[in-house]
Amino acid sequence: MISIRNEKTTDVAAREHLLDVAYGRVRFTKPSEQVRRGRLAAEGLSLVAAEGGCVVGTVRLWHVETSEGAKALLLGPLAVHPDYRCKGLGAQLMQRAIRNARMRGHKAVLLVGDPEYYGRFGFSAEKTGNLVMPGDCDAHRVLALELVDGALDGASGAVIAAGKPVPSRRARFAPTIAVEDFAAVSHAA
Repeated sequence: MISIRNEKTTDVAAREHLLDVAYGRVRFTKPSEQVRRGRLAAEGLSLVAAEGGCVVGTVRLWHVETSEGAKALLLGPLAVHPDYRCKGLGAQLMQRAIRNARMRGHKAVLLVGDPEYYGRFGFSAEKTGNLVMPGDCDAHRVLALELVDGALDGASGAVIAAGKPVPSRRARFAPTIAVEDFAAVSHAA
């Protein structure tokens, strides 16, 4: 049976392996990764889907803001192991991530992705036309979901990291570390 739960420190290696399987090395070049790099994931907003002791799905949320001051979360990466795709697991992870963000009082979620897939969760490019992601990013793939109506009214500017930075002595873990991971990593090295 597959369960969706908050990510634990012991999930870090399995999550990284899953992301390598799902995306390969190109994941480190994506515009969203450029925003996340060097930052801790938003506390309590990293989820995994697990079957037995195996991580088969993952999604995380990160604090961001625009250069003009609008605040939001950035969703990603969302990944499901190839053996578990097309079974609704990605949708379950998305729904839980959105629900958790709403319950924690966040007002909006951004992501870079396929409008056809993410549109069913309420994401659209309606309010992202004046937002700029780093690197080579197709503007039609920058999507948003307002958790509070009007949260992104007038949002514009570059999307930049707003979360806690990874402490410098552990920066080599920057693309992968969550707030919950840091305590274990700092004691492991």
